[in-house]
Amino acid sequence: MDSSSLSSIESLVHEIKKDLFSNQDNFNTFLTKTSTYDIAWTLAMIPFNNQEKEDNGPMFDSCLNWILNNQNEQGFWGESNGENLIPTIYSLPITLACMVALKKWNVGERHIIKGLKFIHANMYTILKENSQCFPCWFTIVFPSILQLAKAQGLEIIIVNGSNKLLSDVIMKKKALLESEKLNDNIVNEEDGSLFQSPSSTAQASMSSGNKKCLEYLMSIVQKCPNGVPSRFPVDEELKMLCMVDNIQRMGLAKHFEKEIEQILEQVYNNYQINNLMNNNEYLLSSSEEKISDDLPEKLLKDSLAFRLLRLQGYKINQGCFCWFLQQPQIRDKMEKNKEHFTYVMYNVYRATDLMFNGESQIEEARFFARNFLVNNNDNLSLFPALQKVIEHELNVPWFARLEHLDHRLWIELNQSIPLSIGKSSFYWLAHLQNENLMQLAVQNYEYRQSIYRKELEDLKRWSKEKGLVDIGFGREKTTYSYFASAASSSSFLPYESFLRLIVAKCSIVITVADDFYDEEASLSELHILSEAIQRWDAKNLDGPSKIIFEALDDLVCDVAKMYHLQHKIDITPQLRHMWKETFGSWMMESLWSRTSNLSSRDKYLQVGMTSIGAHILVLHAASRGCSILPNQMFGPINGQYENITKLLMTTTRLLNDIQSYQKEREVGKMNYTMLHFNENPRGQIEDSVDFVKVILGDKKKEFLENVLMDGFNDMPRTMKLLHLSCLNVFHMFFNSCNLFDTKSAILEDIMRAIYIPLGQNEQTQIMPPQQKKIKKKIEIVKVNACVNQVKNMKQEVGTGISFVKRQNPKNYNSFGWSTKEFASYNLRLCFM
Repeated sequence: MDSSSLSSIESLVHEIKKDLFSNQDNFNTFLTKTSTYDIAWTLAMIPFNNQEKEDNGPMFDSCLNWILNNQNEQGFWGESNGENLIPTIYSLPITLACMVALKKWNVGERHIIKGLKFIHANMYTILKENSQCFPCWFTIVFPSILQLAKAQGLEIIIVNGSNKLLSDVIMKKKALLESEKLNDNIVNEEDGSLFQSPSSTAQASMSSGNKKCLEYLMSIVQKCPNGVPSRFPVDEELKMLCMVDNIQRMGLAKHFEKEIEQILEQVYNNYQINNLMNNNEYLLSSSEEKISDDLPEKLLKDSLAFRLLRLQGYKINQGCFCWFLQQPQIRDKMEKNKEHFTYVMYNVYRATDLMFNGESQIEEARFFARNFLVNNNDNLSLFPALQKVIEHELNVPWFARLEHLDHRLWIELNQSIPLSIGKSSFYWLAHLQNENLMQLAVQNYEYRQSIYRKELEDLKRWSKEKGLVDIGFGREKTTYSYFASAASSSSFLPYESFLRLIVAKCSIVITVADDFYDEEASLSELHILSEAIQRWDAKNLDGPSKIIFEALDDLVCDVAKMYHLQHKIDITPQLRHMWKETFGSWMMESLWSRTSNLSSRDKYLQVGMTSIGAHILVLHAASRGCSILPNQMFGPINGQYENITKLLMTTTRLLNDIQSYQKEREVGKMNYTMLHFNENPRGQIEDSVDFVKVILGDKKKEFLENVLMDGFNDMPRTMKLLHLSCLNVFHMFFNSCNLFDTKSAILEDIMRAIYIPLGQNEQTQIMPPQQKKIKKKIEIVKVNACVNQVKNMKQEVGTGISFVKRQNPKNYNSFGWSTKEFASYNLRLCFM
């Protein structure tokens, strides 16, 4: 691999650790999104010494300069909708506030003219597009800032049609203020803020001269020199949790394991001491008029803490974040203020992915959060980036995702977020402005791609040498198998790991051999191969049977040899036994299919959970990727597998049988869903599917608890995560909403995972023209290499795709998300 790339990654990791984890001021800056509206009010409007005199300038002139330097080319300040730079409704009050600040100090005349042109050209269109659902913050702020702009001498022309829409906004503001029964502003005696809002505090400071307000504002400027956030201060633990969440979702957790563990240990200890008491106090005082403004912040923190701590193996109670369900007043508050709770509910929903059996509160929270998000399209349309990530969350189950592709989606999403955000986007905290972190994420992802390309070429050579490519039948899917192995394990495996190749080789042998038993061979040929496997002797084998056996023997010898070199223990008998079991299960299923004999459901499941082959993948891989393992983990010759492995075997079989019962009925294969249907002839097939889904749901919850929590087995964490990644792959293949229609679609995902480098967001990167030319040349070279790889893969996959520069492939939206999701019917079959 390229040593310079690795050296650059290591240097960035060192720099980020030094900047973020050892310097609290940098940590605050790193985790704080700039709010243009608060800059305009907090920094630019306050005169020097808070005295309105003609010769006085702004107290915070750096903020005035920020406004001058951050106007969009179209003339507005604030948010835009992703790459197309379409202004959101929040751009109207934000742009007016910035122009008021410039007008106050008689600077930026060119900027004001440009801003007025934007307002005059776009006010009607933006108001009209959002007339069915004006956001609450906009409703309250816009009429006031418009009136202030006119008073400041800005010539705001209300074009035809806008008057009616503006009247609607004013009427809604009046109704909103009456319903909320807003109290008089009260300055926080501890920090001098008004509702911890810089803009509100600035207005209070100018009108009252309150010294505490001014001290609060000066402290923000000192701690956040690159821009003012919409809320300050923010809970320190929430900031740390947001950072950990972002690092993990970018695929960088392996680089910061020690730092993440220290943060989560501190958070866990604090939750053990404080959280239950704080939640009880909160609920006792949660009549609707007393619900505090920190409700979104508290629930966001609790849901993030639950997810991150549980993923790390901490025992955390469901009440950690489900407390909000106990008070109807809190739920009513959320429903009335959806724009402030959308990102919060998104994280509540994510937390419910990690549900164990018996956690009914989490079931209820999941139902509530999903309904909240599904019925929130009007607010989501204002934040297209957030809308895309929520749609992805709701449409693709967490169990059915490949983390390497998820990392890419999150990086690309971060690249699309504007540098400054509106008031209601405060809780979009996970998107952190840090060039080094983004640079590390891109380099890390593309370095992994380079490793994956090399390993895939090695795997192709092995398949060719062993005759599996030219065997003449079935689904030799070398690239598909490696793609699944690499894309499901990028967060916990090191860069260099032979483990991925072991999993891919096992899946190739399983695919070819399973096809031989299902479709190609006669019963006589199957008996001969099955007996040879039981003897572990290739005598009397020829043709495909000999190719399969020799490839299998080579694989087992390699795995056993590597384990022996590392631990001085021979595991050949255990590895062979797994394969003997699996070939025996294929033989049994072939006899059932060809003789039309029906088994009981229990007998079928006992055979089927072995024939699916999941245990082969994880246990062979674990022998290479983990420390010395007890023999019973491999399944002793006369014993049982660990419960976590049996749960994996059962869930993968049931996933298959829910998805494939129609196809298998047509070809005469037995299926658990069909067996239940045959035993209940008065019912409908949908009833049988639902019956199996209930069993599967309980098994998955039990499996997840075995993976994440200690005390169920003695497996190393890496081995348990291998089990989870294996279920992710099978779940993705069998997930009905993820089916591809064509081979080209799965090829596109393979290309994005292994070949196509990450696109760069030119809007967020300022570089000299010469650097841009160099960067463009590099990108052309990379894309040309991708096109060559497509040409080389045509014969293997059966189709080719043309990629031009950095355009997204067909069937992908602007964030790189496939509209057909991740898996294809053809790819699913690779593991059947």
